[in-house]
Amino acid sequence: MNYNTAKFEQSYGISSQLPQSDCVEIAFAGRSNVGKSSLLNKLFNRKQLARVSSVPGKTITINFYDVDGIKFVDLPGYGYAKISKAEKDRFAELMEGYFQQERNLKLVVQLIDMRHKLSADDEGMIEFMKQMEIPFIIVMTKSDKLKVRDYKRRLEESKKELAFAGDVEIIPFSSQTGEGADRIKQLIEKAI
Repeated sequence: MNYNTAKFEQSYGISSQLPQSDCVEIAFAGRSNVGKSSLLNKLFNRKQLARVSSVPGKTITINFYDVDGIKFVDLPGYGYAKISKAEKDRFAELMEGYFQQERNLKLVVQLIDMRHKLSADDEGMIEFMKQMEIPFIIVMTKSDKLKVRDYKRRLEESKKELAFAGDVEIIPFSSQTGEGADRIKQLIEKAI
């Protein structure tokens, strides 16, 4: 797969707008400000194809990208407290609508900030994927922000925190250094 061919296709704000799933899809999920856009840009070898924001909660739509006929689906970040209840409800409808539709979903790349303990929202998302039998991997973002000692400690703690997820691959990732990007690409290509 040639990631350099990646192009933005469309954004959708409500689930009824979502197109039929006629191609393989790889979805990217995680809390607001976890680094989904940075990960996508690193995979695509682009600086700003996926919009990166310093303001959490900025991705308020489901964004579709095409990579050699494979759809990369950037889901809205969850767990951001400073949005209205109406927006939270719309986010919930959008996410549930995406997962409840018949989609040709081959893998969810679940992002978790390596610097912090697993949140209740992260646990809920992982439990949901397990119940729905959706294949997923876990990417621990912002690994470059930790000192070597803290990196090792958080990686070990994360493995314990994520034991309930079962036999799932956990990949440390840095959008700065590229750590983990090749492994993520391998797992995406294996899934499709």
